[in-house]
Amino acid sequence: MIYDIVIIEDEIDLGNVVSEYLKLRGFSVQWFKTANEALTYYAANQLTNKLIIIDVQLPDLNGFDLATEIMKINKNQPFFFLTAHNEKDNRLRGLKIGAIDYIAKPFEIEELVLRIGNIIDKLSNNSSDRSGDQPEFIGIADIKYNKKQLYVLLPDNNEVSLTLRESELLDYLLGNLNQLVKKKDILLALWGNDDYFNGKSLEVFISRLRRLFRASKEISIENVYGLGYMLKVK
Repeated sequence: MIYDIVIIEDEIDLGNVVSEYLKLRGFSVQWFKTANEALTYYAANQLTNKLIIIDVQLPDLNGFDLATEIMKINKNQPFFFLTAHNEKDNRLRGLKIGAIDYIAKPFEIEELVLRIGNIIDKLSNNSSDRSGDQPEFIGIADIKYNKKQLYVLLPDNNEVSLTLRESELLDYLLGNLNQLVKKKDILLALWGNDDYFNGKSLEVFISRLRRLFRASKEISIENVYGLGYMLKVK
């Protein structure tokens, strides 16, 4: 399957380099220079095998607002930001919207391709696992987790979708249920390094899962100060 990648980047030179390089690596690429063009295309051409790369600084609409509009159309759309901004507040804002990743300019093109490949591998594996008419659930106390289709079923039968990163983090914590998991180990396993910004990203995703588990009377994520986290089930 040729993976469809949408790039929204207004810098002509960078957009050309990235799109042409990705095409040479076998990807199908759509490149847009404005948010409105990209949003119009996306609304008319939603595909399951699509990954979106969004520049934050666009001429007509900033990337954060564009991502928010895309999520209104498809809340499960995987995307990440490509931007010159690497400040804490901007990075956390993007992650809170639902970004998988956040790559700061300048960057090595091979790093970008590697990250894209890793994301697509995970998305493709999730897609290929979705077989059969009956969903397969993992029971977590009073919550049911569908790992293959990335959602949880809450005690009130409300279905809540998970992002790919949320699912990865939940899997990791489940593998160490009722045990302390060091923050550094999580970062190395899921992000590949334990730098400051990835640490802040982890905190964002922990907060998301905590909000989700508020619906449960039996599940909680505890913060062990200075060490890490513990997924606890009564």
